[in-house]
Amino acid sequence: MAESVYKIIELVGSSEVSWDDAAKTAVERAAKSLKDLRIAEVVQQDLKIENGSIITYRTKLKVSFKYLD
Repeated sequence: MAESVYKIIELVGSSEVSWDDAAKTAVERAAKSLKDLRIAEVVQQDLKIENGSIITYRTKLKVSFKYLD
């Protein structure tokens, strides 16, 4: 097995629908400019609230991708 090196970055996705949708948004956007995404780990979730109602779900992710040779 060849040795590999991975980079880990943090992303924050947002959605008006759910935390899952916020995570999906972040990963799909990252996949447009980063190649070979491997793992996404949810590290934090929070909400934006206005007038007693949730208006935005936010999900912070650690995402890894492989350095290419």
